Amino acid sequence: MATGLKNLEIYKLAKKLEKIIYIITDDFPAEERFRKKSQMRGSASSVTDNIAESYGKYSYKAKINSLYIARGEVEEIRSQIDTIKDRYIDNLLAEWLIQKYTDEIKQINGFIKFLKNKDQTK
Repeated sequence: MATGLKNLEIYKLAKKLEKIIYIITDDFPAEERFRKKSQMRGSASSVTDNIAESYGKYSYKAKINSLYIARGEVEEIRSQIDTIKDRYIDNLLAEWLIQKYTDEIKQINGFIKFLKNKDQTK
């Protein structure tokens, strides 16, 4: 079995979605530069960063806490996508992104459950 952060499925999905968010927000109008563009990029990057941070933590409690933060950032980006649909991206793309971020939440929840179970077996 391959190990390492780059082989972690939740990390790979987060990186993929982060890249998509950066591409989409490149086309936002100039007046959104410091609002939605910045917010969306920050949230998407924060999901990835908090998963990476979780991976690097030592205790299960610290790992899980970083994953809770990542999950919160996913909720934020889903809300932001819902806000911009029909203004800057079409509905179909927005719904696809929201579904992919929903998949991310499910994967994060599964990883949290795995870590909690592993912590109880010590």
